[in-house]
Amino acid sequence: MTRSENNWYQISNIEMVDSPALVVYPQRVKQNIDTLVGMIDDIQRLRTHAKTHKTKEGIQLQLSAGIRKFKCATIAEAEALAQAGAPDVLLAYQPIGPKQERLFTLIDKYPDTVFSCLIDNIGTATELSSHFLSNGKVLPVYIDLNVGQNRTGIRPEYALALYEAAAALPGIELKGLQAYDGHIYHPDYDTRKKMVDAAFAPVETLVANIKAKGLAEPIIIAGGSPAFPIHAKRGKVECSPGTFIFWDKGYSDNCPEQDFLPAALLVTRVISLPDDTKICVDLGHKSVAAENELTKRVSFLNAPDLKAVSQSEEHLVLEAGAGHGFKPGDVLYGIPQHICPTVALYEKAITVDNTIASGEWRIIARDRSIGI
Repeated sequence: MTRSENNWYQISNIEMVDSPALVVYPQRVKQNIDTLVGMIDDIQRLRTHAKTHKTKEGIQLQLSAGIRKFKCATIAEAEALAQAGAPDVLLAYQPIGPKQERLFTLIDKYPDTVFSCLIDNIGTATELSSHFLSNGKVLPVYIDLNVGQNRTGIRPEYALALYEAAAALPGIELKGLQAYDGHIYHPDYDTRKKMVDAAFAPVETLVANIKAKGLAEPIIIAGGSPAFPIHAKRGKVECSPGTFIFWDKGYSDNCPEQDFLPAALLVTRVISLPDDTKICVDLGHKSVAAENELTKRVSFLNAPDLKAVSQSEEHLVLEAGAGHGFKPGDVLYGIPQHICPTVALYEKAITVDNTIASGEWRIIARDRSIGI
């Protein structure tokens, strides 16, 4: 499949697909994985994020391509990775409260997977150290750096003391640093590169200071999808894109230099004609991520001129214009602005192979827990 195929998304047995539905095109997923691998000099520098697809099938396709390192945001995603046979899993989240006990249980249940996690303060590091020391185990950890997103982490200029203190704790093994710059997604590549490089410069200074203290050179895990082509050129840095696997409208617009293909769409149907110029489809808040402004939440591949005018839990009203010709039952194929939270709204994705809707991928990690 290529970008030039105008109607690649159409499902020939669409009458078998109830709506709204999340549909996935596995051949396109495979192509996206191949594209990712081709964009980096060493596949061992990939640590892909599971947050987008949340499926065993998505993990297994990456394992088949030779990817061995993974990243996730929840215990459920970590367990899904372990169940699929992922050998190296970073919980890119600092475990606080009950999450610490869940992480301990996860490690005991899946001994064939090496788990690690993030820390950004000495208190949490000490708690983890105490538990693993008392159980005769060692937990690999990475310091979470705040490089401008102002969400979690410690600023690089303040991180050296934490690094030294955490490195001295028993029961944990300080492996390196995570620098996530997801706040940078400027559509102009050169501008984005300057912003990414500026955010990464304090990390490089920190690494130099760590080495000057006589400590081992840390592993650096950096970036998501927008910064991936930039960090991929940094030599030893591990890169952790996630959205590449399905892609979406937001990244298609903001990262045009990346050749990933839309591989997951939404199927919806016209259910009513509320007036002469408007149509209503069954794609409400519960079926597509609603964090973006109304007019940008979803775009329709087979009806690009439709404009959203209102949305509620189960309904999306669209302006179609006078004499539009739509009728109840018509099918629309939508590409979300943001695929990751959209996937989490569905229990399963229907798979489409050679235009036939014929199988499904369970979104097993959409819940907060699987078995742990």
